[in-house]
Amino acid sequence: MASLSALKYIGRALVFAAIGMAIGIGLGQLIAEVTDKPPVQIRIALGYVFALLGWLFGAGLWEAMGREWFGLTPREQAVSGWERYFSFSTDHKVIGVQYLVTFVILFLLGGAMAMLLRLELIDPGKTLLDNNQFNTAMSLHGIIMIAVAVATIIGGFANFAVPIMIGADDVAFPRINALSYWIVPPVAVMLILTPVFGGFDSGWTAYPPLSVINADGQLFMLFAFLTFGLSSILGGLNFVTTIITMRAPGMTWSRLPIFVWSILAAAIISLTATQVVAFGLLMVILDRVVGMTFFNAALGGKPLLFEHVFWFYSHPAVYIMILPAFGIELEVLSHFSRKPVFAYKLVVASFMSIVVLSYLVWAHHLFTSGMEDFLHIPFMVMTELISIPTGIVFLSALGTMWMGRLWLKTPMLFVLGVVFNFLIGGITGIFLADVATDVHLQDTYFVVAHFHYTMMGGEIFVIFGALYYWFPKVTGRMYNETLGKIHFWWMFISYNVVFLTLFWIGVQGMNRRVADYPEEYTDANLFASIASFALGASFLVFVYNMVSSWVRGPVAGANPWGARTLEWMTSSPPPHENFDTPPVVLADPYGYGEPDSVHATFEQRPGAAPAGAGDAD
Repeated sequence: MASLSALKYIGRALVFAAIGMAIGIGLGQLIAEVTDKPPVQIRIALGYVFALLGWLFGAGLWEAMGREWFGLTPREQAVSGWERYFSFSTDHKVIGVQYLVTFVILFLLGGAMAMLLRLELIDPGKTLLDNNQFNTAMSLHGIIMIAVAVATIIGGFANFAVPIMIGADDVAFPRINALSYWIVPPVAVMLILTPVFGGFDSGWTAYPPLSVINADGQLFMLFAFLTFGLSSILGGLNFVTTIITMRAPGMTWSRLPIFVWSILAAAIISLTATQVVAFGLLMVILDRVVGMTFFNAALGGKPLLFEHVFWFYSHPAVYIMILPAFGIELEVLSHFSRKPVFAYKLVVASFMSIVVLSYLVWAHHLFTSGMEDFLHIPFMVMTELISIPTGIVFLSALGTMWMGRLWLKTPMLFVLGVVFNFLIGGITGIFLADVATDVHLQDTYFVVAHFHYTMMGGEIFVIFGALYYWFPKVTGRMYNETLGKIHFWWMFISYNVVFLTLFWIGVQGMNRRVADYPEEYTDANLFASIASFALGASFLVFVYNMVSSWVRGPVAGANPWGARTLEWMTSSPPPHENFDTPPVVLADPYGYGEPDSVHATFEQRPGAAPAGAGDAD
């Protein structure tokens, strides 16, 4: 447990947040009285903005950045040990762990919401939740899991591993990195509070006009989504700059680990596309709070505009989630197959092709929303076209394993599960990309199953594989391998039983996002619900394994996997600046089968110049 000296920073942040909220609410009340606007919406809006600022300054933003604005010397909170995880630390490794722990907790919360939904769907009619409660739980499950998918790899694993993998001592902007994390806790609080303020039944997409007229809980969700977008933009900026400017001497582009390439591609999308949805959410907030008419059709607004703005971000956002998952998949496959990444350069080209194409396919989400018929074919073709680079990544995974010496440890099992799951997700995506079949399957459980096969079957399985893979490096301890394998097989089997069943229900025509259904779907829903409870129980094994191993697991060596990337060439956990001596990179990190291949040395070459150089903010 953290000591009092660490908790004082959290306590101060909460006090400052309360003071900021009081100021914002008072200011909102004053503005409402002067302008004759609805006071509740303005009080919530300004109360949240000032509370967020108070929280950040109380948590450490003042010491790290604010003092400098007034000509004072910035200072970092002087904490160590467990305390640093509760502080405004600028150490990228600490921030990575903060992200990981936070989003694992949110993942378990989102999973509990899913269990609640399946409990309600166990038979027709009302079992436990009324319509509004069901839709609020469904919407919370969606937005929480999207946040988990967006931030766990980029915020967690990339923060911890990428600077070490490129031979840097930190990210380019350490203080902005800390800020991007400390923005996240208020997001979680706002989402958790939504049921207290009437909930929201718009789903995670927050389409108007529903999101404009919903209860106050919807405004909490909109601010949470907008704030999380700011964190994502700052993270994207940091990783693009770090990877371009801070690579170690000899770390040329052709020697970058494939995971680093995937983070660079995802960060470019995160930096650019997230700004689009941020403005869309801001327009909805302005419609609610000050009476603007961006989406009010009666006053000349266009509700369909939001769908275009939203999906222009949200389809690229799918690749913010899945590109880093591809990178981890190939990273683990290479090291546990003892083979180089197959078609490395072609995979890199595919990543960058996906970045470009991801902006050109958004409208296939609008095939049933009133789009002009002449636009159907172009967007269908573009959607099919993006399957080519993703297919190349899939073939690279198969080629990396082919004739390899497979080491079936827990991380490898989860990645093999990804290969299987993503095959199903990719094949079923073709039906939703084609106009004729999409019209039939839209808003059915077929869409739910497909989305979960790409996101959960792809990224969430990768996240668990990565948790086991980097657990020794993060904690200095080894997990229990037997429990890890039990977790995989339990999760893999129950997961496939649940979502293969939902494919069948969807093809039969059962609609998603509704609390009731015709009686002919009862048996299939009962079967899916029981399987989902088994799936939920599998995570108890994971939690026990991680917690107990972190506390008293066997001490891990620097490189228990015999991997070749730079993070495995330093101690477990790594020292504060990652390396005692800066590395010099000599070759790519996948030289398996080449006896004389050495990825890096720690003997500085005379006159060696870094591949990139940059200053911290």
